[in-house]
Amino acid sequence: MQKRIQFTPVTILSLLLFFSCHSGAPVQEEKIATDSLTIAAGKTIFDQYCSGCHSMQQNGIGPRLAGLTAAVPAAWIRSFISDPQQLIDAEDERASALFREYKTVMPSFTSLTDDEMNALLAFMHVYQSVASKTSKKGLDDPIPERISFSGLMAELTEVTQFEATSEDGSKPLARITKLDYQPGAGTLFVNDLNGRLYKMKGNKPVVYMDMHTLRPAFINKPGLATGLGSFAFHPAFTRNGLLYTTHTEQPDAAKATFGYHDSISTTVQWVLTEWKVNDAAADHFEGSSRELFRVNMASGVHGVQEITFNPLAKPGAEDYGLLYIGVGDGGKTLAGYVYLALDRRYIWSSILRIDPLGRNSANGRYGIPRDNLFVQNGNDTIPPEVYAYGFRNPHRISWSGSGKMLACDIGESNIESLHLIEAGNNYGWPIREGSFVIDPYEDLSQVFPLPANDSLYHISYPVAELDHDEAVAISGGHEYTGKSIPLLAGKYFFGDIPSGRLFYVESADLKPGQRAAIKEWRITVSGVPKTLVEACGSKRVDLHFGKDTAGELYILTKADGKLYKLTSAAQTQ
Repeated sequence: MQKRIQFTPVTILSLLLFFSCHSGAPVQEEKIATDSLTIAAGKTIFDQYCSGCHSMQQNGIGPRLAGLTAAVPAAWIRSFISDPQQLIDAEDERASALFREYKTVMPSFTSLTDDEMNALLAFMHVYQSVASKTSKKGLDDPIPERISFSGLMAELTEVTQFEATSEDGSKPLARITKLDYQPGAGTLFVNDLNGRLYKMKGNKPVVYMDMHTLRPAFINKPGLATGLGSFAFHPAFTRNGLLYTTHTEQPDAAKATFGYHDSISTTVQWVLTEWKVNDAAADHFEGSSRELFRVNMASGVHGVQEITFNPLAKPGAEDYGLLYIGVGDGGKTLAGYVYLALDRRYIWSSILRIDPLGRNSANGRYGIPRDNLFVQNGNDTIPPEVYAYGFRNPHRISWSGSGKMLACDIGESNIESLHLIEAGNNYGWPIREGSFVIDPYEDLSQVFPLPANDSLYHISYPVAELDHDEAVAISGGHEYTGKSIPLLAGKYFFGDIPSGRLFYVESADLKPGQRAAIKEWRITVSGVPKTLVEACGSKRVDLHFGKDTAGELYILTKADGKLYKLTSAAQTQ
């Protein structure tokens, strides 16, 4: 692996300033509006489209923005916001430097009008300097050991190309993020965040549900993770016809079940819905629905991106028919609303466990399992729905063949984590990122070693983790439990969402208090070794995984809207 150019997070603004001062052009070539109405409109746009990845004073998924309008020409900022990929492809110095540092491509915002762009620039222009930080410097390289290639090569066979649903034809073409199967029948389904749930008829995707039609308040903006987030079939679907989805709606669509102070703006509401189908075998949904709950989110990222049932639980078992729900921090730790993730009276930053057929919840629309730990121990502070907590973005949950519950948590600036989930455990966020200390009130780009008295915090640390030298957004992930490729047996496969780099760990090595060794694996397409970047023709792959009822694995790439299946493997070393 080529060693990437090393930039510390604090150097990005300096780089932008350097490039602007050596470009031969004035730093600012147009007057930016300063009136209060335009600035207020810009704040609304920033909160909706930008705040999930950017802060004015903190580096996040992207660089902090304070001082940017003073350092970089407004025309360049406009161009970058409209189409960052185009500037990167053109080898623009500033855009290339950002890509090398953050190793991800910001979505394009071609839909912003000139007036909206003017307002956004006006709001950014208010922040002319970076506030000083008192925190000491963190670790330069939290995990210095490099991940090596295992020699494992797997053949990817294209299953289908999904219809492009992007409004302007830009990438990602189709925002496909999850593949799952219908219990009993085994039929595959795939969601597109832009609002469609597809049923696979052989290798042909057929639109099963369209949220634009079914839910008038549905929105798929500002992008990244908003839209039709997840779906899960009740394990008794063939008998009861129940299907569950999460999706985003306009911030004022209805009163939230879980909300916060009015002083914090709401960008979207995440809604958990139960759908009752008339015919379980039908190719298109017809039936009724009811809302279980809705959650206010202060930004468009780290929402309710995962719902799932335990596929190993059999009828009569305590876990049978119980729905697990991953709820992120809503992106507002970065924006300074730390208490939304830290205060255990709230459900954010948690994995919930509910009985969708029950009615003993506070709103009377779902059930609280009697064996949920915080119900059993009589804790009336933590919401009884909470199963485990301390996550930034628990976006994928799965079970190993031996029954281990696993969840991937996308990190902030340094660490990507795979967790072994146990009831009642605290997984650390926002005072830990992986197995490192983070100060949520200071610079989130800095991590530090654990303190000597760490046992006092009772935190469960990852069973596998990697730093941002290797990957910047973990994509989980399943253990291969199929029969057709014995070489893959017992391995948990995952990867990096933006770059499409691929990893695995041995499931037998996933044990509490231990760190499993991570190995890299690679792919061939039609027998030719390729990276996923090469396969889908985009620097941002948007990688996701799926698994069918037989335990075989699939890969979804949002950039080109394609679904692949792993069909063979070989050990090359």
